[in-house]
Amino acid sequence: MGKKNKYFNRILFLCLILIILIINFSCGEKSSQTKEVKEYVSSLLVERAEKDSAFQFDFHSPFRRDTSVKFSKLKYFEPDPGFIFKSKLFFKEVPDTLTIMGTKGEARKVILIGHVELNKDNKIYKVNIYKGYSRSGEEYYSIWFTDKTTGKETYGVGRYLDFELNPDKDFFYTIDFNKAYNPYCAYTPTYSCPIPRVEDYIDMAVEAGEKNFH
Repeated sequence: MGKKNKYFNRILFLCLILIILIINFSCGEKSSQTKEVKEYVSSLLVERAEKDSAFQFDFHSPFRRDTSVKFSKLKYFEPDPGFIFKSKLFFKEVPDTLTIMGTKGEARKVILIGHVELNKDNKIYKVNIYKGYSRSGEEYYSIWFTDKTTGKETYGVGRYLDFELNPDKDFFYTIDFNKAYNPYCAYTPTYSCPIPRVEDYIDMAVEAGEKNFH
């Protein structure tokens, strides 16, 4: 009986050690994740403060161009890591050259190069990626979208996300809607901006990024 008790106690002791290690590992992982989230939120808030400063003082700010519009701090949803997604870019076999409209009624040529896929609440949403050209002829890539908040909490025309194309076709992009922003026409009618198409509607409430200014 003594040997059996000794053997049983040893097994029990090893089991307790294993449980403690599992708990410590889980807590450490959670602590690490919490630290990453805190660092992300801190960085995002700094970006937002810097944008406020630029909009208030920079010569190229829409509020400097149209002084009839009074500057106030931009409004945002609270930072939410749940609106950060990872996706490959699914290229179209043949990119589509499309005509979209600007908010002043002018036609603009853009190229639909493909889409990314967002997995939210076990549902897949396709989001289009466009290539456009600045007035100086420089190409850029963008996401233009509307969602269930459009015209309510967020700007009625839609919101934008910058997109930087990677040469690696298997690259996984980070699509962070906490960085979704309003085009300049959201602040003053002095500007014209591309209007997202019906196909750019995301059928969910993207409660992340910039809210309505007015």
